[in-house]
Parts: sequence; C-alpha cells; structure tokens
Amino acid sequence: MAINIEKIQKERSINELLEFSIINIDKPTGPTSFSVSHFVKKALNLRKTSHLGTLDPMVTGVLPVATNRACRLNEYLMHRNKTYVGIMRLHADIDDKKLKDTIKNFIGKIMQLPPVRSRVKREIREREVKSFEILEREGKDVLFETEVQAGTYIRKLCDDIGKEIGGAHMLELRRIKAGIFEEKESINLYDFEKAVEEHKKGNEENLRKILIPGEIVSKVLQVVQLNPLSLKQTLTGKPLFEKDITEKPKTLDSPFALFLEDRFIGCYKLTDERDIIARAEFILN
Repeated sequence: MAINIEKIQKERSINELLEFSIINIDKPTGPTSFSVSHFVKKALNLRKTSHLGTLDPMVTGVLPVATNRACRLNEYLMHRNKTYVGIMRLHADIDDKKLKDTIKNFIGKIMQLPPVRSRVKREIREREVKSFEILEREGKDVLFETEVQAGTYIRKLCDDIGKEIGGAHMLELRRIKAGIFEEKESINLYDFEKAVEEHKKGNEENLRKILIPGEIVSKVLQVVQLNPLSLKQTLTGKPLFEKDITEKPKTLDSPFALFLEDRFIGCYKLTDERDIIARAEFILN
C-alpha cells in the first residue's frame, strides 16, 4: 500500500507538520550545515533540528533538515547515495581520452582516506562511485556530475584522480540530490524565511508546502501495515508478533516502516526470535 504523502501534507495541522517533517533546504555557500540547521530551528521555534548529511561551508545544494521527532528518521534517510555537480581544475595539459580513461579507474568500489579536516576518523574506507560524467570542459576546468555512496568525499576524489594525471583539485561543488531529496524541490533560505514570516502573520500556505511529512520514510523503507486491533499495545513499544501485522515483511535484511493505513507508527527491525517478528527502533506516539 502506497502512503499518500501529499494527502498527509494537506490535511495535517501546521503544528503537527512542524513536529514531524523534513525541510529540503538549498544551502548557500558560506554557512556550515549545522548553522543552517540551527537557523531553521530558531526561525520555527523548534525543540530540535538535524541535517541529513553534512556539506562543507563552501559547498551548496540539497541539505534536508529534520524537525523535532523527525530527527529520529536520520538513520533511515541519511545513508543514501548523493549526486553532485562540480568543477575540477586540472594542473596539467592532458587530452580528453586520457582524462576519461583515468576517471574510469575510479568508477565502482574505491578505497578513500578522509581529508585531514573531516569530522570522521581518518582511516581508509571503502566507498562506491556509481558514476562520474564529464559534462563540459573549458581548458583545464572540467564540469562534472557524479553519483556516489554516502560518505564519499568529492574533494578527495578529485585529488586522487589528479594524482594519476599531474594534479587536480575541486574548484566548486553543488549537491543536487541526497537520497530521495532533489534540488528541484528544495527551497532557499530567503524563501524559507519569507514563508515563516507569512505563517506568523496567519498565512500558512507556503510553509505547509515546504514541510515534507516524516511519512516520506515510506519511500526508502518497505511498508508493513499494522492490524488495527494491535494499535494500543503497539504504541507502548511492545514487539510485533505475526498476529499484529497484516502481512510479513518481504525484505528480511533491513528495517521496515509500520503504518496503520496512512498513519506512521514507527520503524522496526526484524528479529530471529522464535515468535517475535520485529522490535521497535523508533515509535511515534
């Protein structure tokens, strides 16, 4: 059963949306991802916000920000492929064929050491580059688009490519997709702030449009429907038994989202216990 996100967005009260939503921010160059998240929190007077995937201060583009209870969805929404467009500046004169042949060596599984200034532990990690396409070239400046596994450093990728061809570095970068969140649906901070001001004056129309219900998690997790008779006990956090759900999960190696029709109940992880089907990781109650 597909969850009707648009219907939820339209019918839910603005306060309910603020409690459990994602805002797809188009981050400008300059501020940190944390400061953008904090700006959203302060503007909407929220208890908590969190961003889904850090962007360096000079990198622009898609930065989803979760509100209040939706922050618990980070684990399910953040670890998804990312797509970027950027400019890589070459340090040496090389022809297109050599450049393309070198780039081919970096498609697929690669080993990458995070940069010195990264916030993660500096140890070599395996990451996957899904694609790296040259869109345009002007002299030593190469406009590219790349889709990568979450946690891949594009600046480091450009540097590693450069080591094979006489040097290169990343000049500009913009994220155009983060998992299910895309550039075309993002909102810049100016329009976000304008929507907030309109809301404070009694017009909630534009703010409602940018508050994506947390039920959007149904786009990345399989959906399992709850037996209505089990609702009360399920909301207390009890594990799920076969009688509590209308069908067994089809995918056995990943979490699933539990719904009662369009109502989100929580995220669950399957168990290998004899009678228990799954245990709750997060319940919205």
